[in-house]
Amino acid sequence: MSWTHTRAQIARTKKADPDADVSELKLRLREERLADYITRTVDAAPPLRADQRDRLALLLRGGGPDA
Repeated sequence: MSWTHTRAQIARTKKADPDADVSELKLRLREERLADYITRTVDAAPPLRADQRDRLALLLRGGGPDA
């Protein structure tokens, strides 16, 4: 599911019930938008070396740049 579908689901849910808890949907929306951004960025970049991929993976796992 793309992030636009999740955004629409949030809108539909809030329209039906303005007091509805959409916190899980908002978390999913953030993850989907981040995944989309990462995919577009990686696709536009030149191929990475193994050490560069490892460093970026460490950042995504919550490690610091010098960890």
